[in-house]
Amino acid sequence: MKRLGEELKYAWGNCRMFLRWVLLSSVTGVAVGLVAVAFHWGVGTATALRTMHPWLVWLLPAAGAAIVGLYKVCGMENDRGTNLVLVAVRDAEPMQLRTAPLIFICTILTHLVGGSAGREGAALQLGGSMASRAARFVGLDEKDRRIMVMCGMAAAFSALFGTPITAAVFAMEVVSVGVMYYAALVPCLCASLSGFLLAKAMGLHGLVGYAAGTPAALSTASLLQTTALGALCALVSILFCEVMHTAHRLYARYIPNATVRAAIGGALVLALTLLAGSQLYSGAGDELIRRLIGGQTIWYAFLLKILFTALTLGAGFRGGEIVPVLCVGCAFGTWMGPLLGLPHGFSGALGMAAVFCGVTNCPITSVLLSYELFGGQAVVLYALCCAVSYMLSGYYGLYSEQKIVYSKFRTEWIDKKAE
Repeated sequence: MKRLGEELKYAWGNCRMFLRWVLLSSVTGVAVGLVAVAFHWGVGTATALRTMHPWLVWLLPAAGAAIVGLYKVCGMENDRGTNLVLVAVRDAEPMQLRTAPLIFICTILTHLVGGSAGREGAALQLGGSMASRAARFVGLDEKDRRIMVMCGMAAAFSALFGTPITAAVFAMEVVSVGVMYYAALVPCLCASLSGFLLAKAMGLHGLVGYAAGTPAALSTASLLQTTALGALCALVSILFCEVMHTAHRLYARYIPNATVRAAIGGALVLALTLLAGSQLYSGAGDELIRRLIGGQTIWYAFLLKILFTALTLGAGFRGGEIVPVLCVGCAFGTWMGPLLGLPHGFSGALGMAAVFCGVTNCPITSVLLSYELFGGQAVVLYALCCAVSYMLSGYYGLYSEQKIVYSKFRTEWIDKKAE
């Protein structure tokens, strides 16, 4: 009887913990989801205004200086962006609530004037800072605060991008490569689904995904072709990471004043936009993705998008990197894939997943992203392309605070930061 009583007490404790996390994560998902929906509408409105009034790109230098000024006024001139969210999960570092309104306003401003940046990376900061504050408000301990930050990340990503499973797994996978925070599985899923359902109820995500066309049939030839594309996408992901990090270093070395740096960076992006002859490479790149998957081929588009994004974010503009990464992968895939014998649109989809995997070091997330964006057909080929890109991209990564815990090549602990 004593043992039975202990088992019942243990089971009841688990049930209480489960119900507690379902409630906390669902409330967090709804709260973060509401802000993420407003953020989505703000970015969409800014993009529409820029499309209607192309002259707004001439405000790039002024907008860059204004963004840096806002961060200085708020005492966050040394803000590390998405890296701060990773540290908040790994080391339980507190995040300041003012990160949320700052990234909200400054990302919208970046999109309004035509800076090359995404939304989802900014959403990770937005959701993480809100959840971190909520965790302290309800008195959670250090370990539970980490889970709450992951819930905020998942909810914001899901509400914005419409991929709830991908969002939940990404929050658990991105912090430490080789280690998954499985204790956060139920909370992250609840937060992600809450944010997604709220966004859907408010009119977002009526049509999620991209029409990538007919995928290649599973065969020896397609396996070899996909492997080759995955290897090449690994190189593209390394290039993306290197250019992004180099841009930050060069800006800081040669233009030490942050305000001047942002203004000059804005002028460089403006000049590049005028040279390109269109605003196709401005903003996140969603329009370019749809054009490329729809049948267009621009072999140099991936190089231009990398350059636009590095010049924008390196100068101090705010926004995310995820959709620009997907755009780079799509541009490269739609050019290189057909040369290898793969269908055009399907190659773009493979490139999106594989380059995303290479820069984030998140193979499970990348396969799930493929499934949620392109459907379940040819998921084996998506998995193969992502796996090859993951292994061959080495220890490069978009986020410098990401920890590589286990080697990609051997079953050994290495515990180093992404390069």
